[in-house]
Amino acid sequence: MKISKYILLLSLACGIFSCMDLNVPPMNVVQDKDIFGSEAGINSYLARVYSETPMEDFRYSPARGFNMFWIISPFPALTGEALSRDQGPDTEGTKYWGKAYVLIRDINYFLTTLPIYQKNFSQTQINTWTGEMYFCRAFAYYELAKRYGGVPIVNTVLKYPEQSIDKLRIPRSSESATYDSVKVDLDKACNLLPETNQVGRTTKYAAAGLKSRAMLTAGSIAKYNTTSLIDKNNNRLCGISSDKAVYYFKEAYDAAKLLDGHFKLYKDSWKANDKAAQYQNYVNLFFDSNSSENILVRQYSYPNSVHGYDCYNIPRQFMVGGYSSEVNPTLDFVEMFDGLPKNADGTIKTLDSNGKYVLYDNLTDMFANVEPRLRATVIYPGDTFKGEAVQIWRGIYTGDTSNGINPLLTENEKTSLIRYENAGCKNNIISSKDGTQTAYKLSNGKIMNPAGRSGVFYNDGTCAITGFSVRKYLNPNMPAALVVENHSDQTWIEMRYAEILLNRAEAAYELYQSGATSSASYLSDAYNCINQIRERAGATLLTNENQLTIDTIRIERRKELSFENKIWWDLKRWRIIDKEQNNTLYRILMPFYAANVGKWFFDSIYSNSRYTFDTRWYYEDIPSDEITKNQIIQNPGY
Repeated sequence: MKISKYILLLSLACGIFSCMDLNVPPMNVVQDKDIFGSEAGINSYLARVYSETPMEDFRYSPARGFNMFWIISPFPALTGEALSRDQGPDTEGTKYWGKAYVLIRDINYFLTTLPIYQKNFSQTQINTWTGEMYFCRAFAYYELAKRYGGVPIVNTVLKYPEQSIDKLRIPRSSESATYDSVKVDLDKACNLLPETNQVGRTTKYAAAGLKSRAMLTAGSIAKYNTTSLIDKNNNRLCGISSDKAVYYFKEAYDAAKLLDGHFKLYKDSWKANDKAAQYQNYVNLFFDSNSSENILVRQYSYPNSVHGYDCYNIPRQFMVGGYSSEVNPTLDFVEMFDGLPKNADGTIKTLDSNGKYVLYDNLTDMFANVEPRLRATVIYPGDTFKGEAVQIWRGIYTGDTSNGINPLLTENEKTSLIRYENAGCKNNIISSKDGTQTAYKLSNGKIMNPAGRSGVFYNDGTCAITGFSVRKYLNPNMPAALVVENHSDQTWIEMRYAEILLNRAEAAYELYQSGATSSASYLSDAYNCINQIRERAGATLLTNENQLTIDTIRIERRKELSFENKIWWDLKRWRIIDKEQNNTLYRILMPFYAANVGKWFFDSIYSNSRYTFDTRWYYEDIPSDEITKNQIIQNPGY
């Protein structure tokens, strides 16, 4: 068989039968011996496989797919972490099916062909390359399983016309069997891979880490899923028997433990009781190439491999490329963090005991005691970025302040989603429709823009529409003039030790709840893992194990892994997103300047995007052409 150069360089979007035409040699071909006969050829093959491994990184969009240069539909806008002008209430639109099987087919071909040429290489090389392929195949199957449940497992090279069409139609395996296949591949990878490898390539610890992630998902499906689809052979294509939950949680826990002592949380510039140092340490975590926390990364390098994360997410006042503030954290997300003034129900406190707005001398005073991890994750109004105060506010209040300030909107106006400019308070508000603002002259003679340089214009989407902008992964050292499309080259951290600790804590707590042997030690281990995360974050430590609940662990995970494209899958595997997004309006926080008293206040209101999660979306629909072509069973409800 011959391999086209194009197969080494491009991704082909086809299904299980996608590679039949490879048996027909094109005019310009590279022979197997040219690829598998040299280390350079092997590396070229590996590079392409890694490039097609489906990491949901800077160049992934739920609406547009993998390896997209123009990413303006962010994943966090599906989860409630953030709102975006370009991504509203919906599900993941990417049908990762055909490309998965192209990748799997290429991996299978490698695993079949490499042994023919093994005499040219050392056993260490053979083991490493083989382990990398098992890892990448497991990654592809995991990405399929978390979207579709049970899928066809194709671990040999399908050949046509040697095999009939009927032989090439592989039915879906059960969801449990699919996760078991992922486990088998990752166990093989763990045994074959070295402890260290070239940056960007997998190791035995990355394989163990991915196993902890995948098995935790399988355990969650077994425990929490209620959807079922059974084929004529009694294979459960959607859903896993609940009696397997403990098995999968134990596999996840044991896999996470394998990394113990080999990685640690990044604390190079962390100092106890020093919020500024803890904040800066957390920022540095995402830019230090020598981080002790990084397990698996995808590298970018200007100008050959780039992305546009900074351009799309930078606050408006730094905008030079026509884009900004794509990811806008919600107030619901921000309220998860410690250190904010809160009401008894956990919502942010904006009103005093008399029902008047709490007034602040400075825009940042509300956030003075917030845990440093929030400040390193979210740009809140007035905080500093690139040496400048980020000017985020909604308007200037010009009404009387002598007896305090009553809420600007009535409850009816809030629930009716009436904006300030159409509400009863409109005569007391100076605001701006868009970035072309008319400056307002204060009584002291100073000039002030109604929405600041990055604030909220009531009819413009290039601003911080929730009152917040994302900070995580934004490069604070990139010169403003370079913040343009496809110029960023931050490294994407696909897997870091914090996730492994969270996987371990969750699996341990689930085992504790199940009454598994050594349940007391599982609880203690979960407690210690969560406190490690909280200590580095600058959050308040838990003081005893009784404070630990499954919700405590989940909230910690949502804070720590926010804006890393993982929360969507967590909410789905926990089977809670349909409850969270049941006719839901996420909230936003609007700062105002009270001109007559020279102070700031904040108004908590609803956004105008209503979220509802269709329970069918726990399993995505298999592309219709695959249903027709391969005669496999569609998921329920489609």
